Formats: sequence, C-alpha cells, structure tokens
Amino acid sequence: MPAQDGAGVKLTRIINQPGLKHQDPFLMLDEFRSDNPDDYIAGFPPHPHRGFCTLTYMLAGQMEHKDSVGNTGVVEAGGVQWMKAARGIIHAEMPKQEAGLMWGFQLWVNLPAAEKMSEPAWYDYPADVIPEIDRGNAVIRVVAGEHGGKTGPVDAPGRDFLMLDLVFNAAETLTVAAQGQRQRLGYVYKGNVSVNGEAVARGELVRLDTDAELIIEGSADSGLLLLAAQPINEPIAQYGPFVMNNSVEIEQAIRDYQNGTLAANQKLT
Repeated sequence: MPAQDGAGVKLTRIINQPGLKHQDPFLMLDEFRSDNPDDYIAGFPPHPHRGFCTLTYMLAGQMEHKDSVGNTGVVEAGGVQWMKAARGIIHAEMPKQEAGLMWGFQLWVNLPAAEKMSEPAWYDYPADVIPEIDRGNAVIRVVAGEHGGKTGPVDAPGRDFLMLDLVFNAAETLTVAAQGQRQRLGYVYKGNVSVNGEAVARGELVRLDTDAELIIEGSADSGLLLLAAQPINEPIAQYGPFVMNNSVEIEQAIRDYQNGTLAANQKLT
C-alpha cells in the first residue's frame, strides 16, 4: 500500500500494513522508488528505535546514515546498511543526492527478548563486499545467509536469516534449495518471474513453501528478493519505532526516549 514515512518520503509498504501484518521475524518491508526529488529529498531526520534491527538495501541512489553512537556512512547502489537498534539508538537517514532515481528497501528484523536490551551495533557493507554468483543470464547477490557456497555479510544469529537478490538480465532459470527456515517470502521488485510454475508480477509478495526447492524463471530485466528466517515465536508489541514483547516495555521505551535515556547519547554527532 502507498505510504509516507520520515519527513514525507513516499514509499510502498509491503509488510506491516492492514493487508499483511508482521511476518515473524520480519516486522516491516518498505520499497522506496522515485526519480522525483520531492518524493524523497526530506529523508528520515533523527528518530529513535528500540528492540529490532534495520536493513537498508539500495538499488539506485545514495543514502547517508548518522546515529547517536557516532557511526556515519553512505549506502550506495548495491550496498547494505545493517543496524542493530537493540536497547536504543537515534539515527537519521538522509539522501545524498538532489536529483535522479532513489530506489531501495528497508527491512525490519525482530530481536528475541533476550537481545532487545543488548548494546546497539551498526555495519556498512558496500556493494563490492556482497558476494555474487554468476549464473549466465542472472546474478544471485547473497546479502545474508549462505547460498551456492557464498556467505552474505549480514548476520542475525539464531534466526538463520537468508536474503538473496536474484537479478535477471535475460531469460534464465535459477534453483534455490530449501534450508529449513519456517518463514520464506519472495518479493518481485521488477519485471515478471515464475516461481515453481506460478507467475508473479512486479509489486507482488508471495509466501513460499518452506520445504520445496524453488525453481525461479526470470525474464529480461526482472528481479526478486528472497527472504527466509526462523520465526522467534514471541509476542510482538509495536508502537511506531519501538518493538518489544508487551505494552509495559513499550511504555518504558517511550518514557526513556522522553527523558533522554533511551540511547547512550540522544544527539547525533
């Protein structure tokens, strides 16, 4: 569904909207795509998070990150920024361009209760450290997890997190074996593909058989994000940028933010 976030950035909310709520452990998936600066230039000014991880994956454009821990970085096309908000962090994501196409995704991945109040962490992975598997007319980018002997840099211990970007330059057939994750989703972000004989068009998210080998047929200029993980199977309580296990913890997060103790330093450096 169309949505706006930050200071008015126009985006498409795929997961965490009325038609599709949390897909444990995936809390939210947004796609932002526009070549109109008015749709993205205001960005995502400083805001808090607690209780989960964010993953920003860029297909085009540049986004700068700053946070209260002192981390800074620019995510460019093909790059990934992985942030463990945990007990609390304040961060901002702002465009580093004034024109041109801005296209990417933000995925929220939940943390189990035992890790929600751990220390925050931040990682910046440029495009050249994301492993790629050449399959002739297609490339498989391994962002997280393991596929084809390659291991992606993003790690979510205990969740068996797999994130693949399947990019088709011409007609090609790819196979992805089941790895045992009980949550498995596919999102077509360009073109059209067929998954085990079933057509899936751009903008469609599909829930995939968790035990089947996937046979994915893509046409020229098509792409699919594949997400898989083990569910955490704990209660989810969300209030905006805070995701905890119950309302008492949410109320505490709000109080901590209001009184300046959510993060070690609530000002960006």
